[in-house]
Amino acid sequence: MRSLVARVVATSLAAAGLLTLAPGPSYADPVCQVTDPETGVCLIYVEVPGTPGDPGDPGDEGPTDTGTGAACSWDGTDQGITKPPPGPVPCSSKYGYWSNGYNCYISLLDPQPPAGDPNWQGHEPGDGAVYTCYQPQTDLLIWIWSADPPPNSGAGPTPREVAQIAIEQMALRAIDIGITPEPGEDSIGIVGMPVWMWAANPDSHTVGPITESASAGGITVTATAQVHRITWDMGDGTQIICTTAGTPYNASYGKQQSPDCGHVYAKSSSTKSGGKYTVTASSDWVITWDGAGQTGTIRLNGLTRSVAIAVGEAQVLVQ
Repeated sequence: MRSLVARVVATSLAAAGLLTLAPGPSYADPVCQVTDPETGVCLIYVEVPGTPGDPGDPGDEGPTDTGTGAACSWDGTDQGITKPPPGPVPCSSKYGYWSNGYNCYISLLDPQPPAGDPNWQGHEPGDGAVYTCYQPQTDLLIWIWSADPPPNSGAGPTPREVAQIAIEQMALRAIDIGITPEPGEDSIGIVGMPVWMWAANPDSHTVGPITESASAGGITVTATAQVHRITWDMGDGTQIICTTAGTPYNASYGKQQSPDCGHVYAKSSSTKSGGKYTVTASSDWVITWDGAGQTGTIRLNGLTRSVAIAVGEAQVLVQ
């Protein structure tokens, strides 16, 4: 059965003009440090692992950041081969170096075929070269002509690095802050009254989920990003961790507390710069990637946006 598969695969690739059957025998054996102040878009990505919190603190639990993945991988899907399934392979062996593009181990044929040999595909000796291409998975050995040495995937990007390209395409950005009391000169909250926080007009770029694919080095990776939690620095020394996008406040809620993301100030903001609390929302993302028969997780945090709100004493407001 293996030899039949090898003949079918080799014949189809040869018909496409990509491969030439060799006359020889067959051998067995992938914390934002800078945020654009206007858009909230992350300018530098930094991946951080999850950490547990203190008792009573949600901490940073959830999927942990995983490794880079192997740069060299086998995938027989395009050849109609499902066994073995796609997955990493050693980047070099006694048969040469691995090329993801050709899906085989590459080595320079020595000696090279004589002039006029069909394996030159109409080229002359010295115009490119003829290489052996061996697939241990199918026990297939073929000869290929190439103007340049086929890319060595061992020197190429890892799946994680390709996933980073996909993440850049997502254009992830900080949430637009929804908060009551609202920011503004004519708005002021009251000490002891519930403050509601939420992601205003949430979309795939601010809270997810969002999915993008990228290809490089013969590897295609699909990544999906989702906000894991939002940390609110309330400006009074308190941090509130919310695992949802929050609930927008409505006047009909009156003095109720937010069901999922809120705070209560114990002191007025009069002693703060400008007489206001600076509230900063930082998004913590989890990105999962899949490709080259491998999977992984990337943690991204530090997408931030800030607003300033005023909070006063009730008795002062009455006077």
